[in-house]
Amino acid sequence: MSDRDEVLAARDEVSELLRGGSRFVLATHENPDGDALGSLVAMHGLLSGLGKDAEMFVSPNDLPLPYEYRLFKLDRAIESEPADIEQRIVVFLDCGNIDRNPASMLRDAKTIVNIDHHHDNTRFGTVNLVVPEASCTAEIVWELMRALEVTPTPEVAEALYIALITDTGRFMYETTGPKAHEMAAEMIEAGVDVQGIYRHLFEEVPLAKLKLLAIALSNVHSYDEGTLTLATLSAADFACTQAEESHYEGIVDHLRSVRGTKVAALVREVPGEFAPPRRKVSLRATGDDVDVSAVARTQGGGGHRRAAGFTTELELEDIVALLRREIASQLGGTRNAAPVA
Repeated sequence: MSDRDEVLAARDEVSELLRGGSRFVLATHENPDGDALGSLVAMHGLLSGLGKDAEMFVSPNDLPLPYEYRLFKLDRAIESEPADIEQRIVVFLDCGNIDRNPASMLRDAKTIVNIDHHHDNTRFGTVNLVVPEASCTAEIVWELMRALEVTPTPEVAEALYIALITDTGRFMYETTGPKAHEMAAEMIEAGVDVQGIYRHLFEEVPLAKLKLLAIALSNVHSYDEGTLTLATLSAADFACTQAEESHYEGIVDHLRSVRGTKVAALVREVPGEFAPPRRKVSLRATGDDVDVSAVARTQGGGGHRRAAGFTTELELEDIVALLRREIASQLGGTRNAAPVA
């Protein structure tokens, strides 16, 4: 069976489960982004349209949402696993690895539907609808809505559109295909306020986030003739700017724009009293020369070929050495050059 046939078979199986089931709980990964949240809200709308009993689970650790994602209506979401979890079908959305969801009870469900577009998804579900060619997980949900003849409400259309434009980098990433534009057109026809969403997501930047960006750009280093461009943020940087943890988002994309860069990395300390300190590393590749998801997997992380990340207790110098070594390995050489300030 070809990959396409497997996807079509999985889509049919998922459609039957959604149509035939009566009670569901929906979940996504920790620190949810636009695609995770948009897919969550859209799947809830799909199931509501089918007359199903569906709950959205969001960990209290992920609330409140970052400012840009507060467009999502999560007032109906639950913050603890439902008592009747054994009678519910659990649908994981945009979650490449089940360990990325902190709710252990959800993992013990009898039926788990895994809907995702990450190419390194671990296929942890009872049924796995994984479509790496999709521009975002929301695109897969949109196709399920079409197959099940459910018309998106204005709220669902907005959720799908936000998921689409955030996960495609406003239609600039390599996974952006014809279906992404077709989906966007359908959501606009459904009444999505394109300009309003764009302004909220990308132009109404909190001052603290801008100050954090300024600090990060003052801490930029280039390694190996510019192959790796890396910036750092300490817990003190977040404190002095009064920035929220989510304000780091988007900084690594500035690093990716530096000429000659193959991989951009942002290393930030996780606020809190951890011993040893924890650091989160966001990685972006500018092309197909380096698969940053493979780099992230060496440290228990994951993601896409061009966008990935991991959490580690390594010291900064060890992180830099790791990145240089893994990048050099994929490029087929060794990197020993000193950093360029």
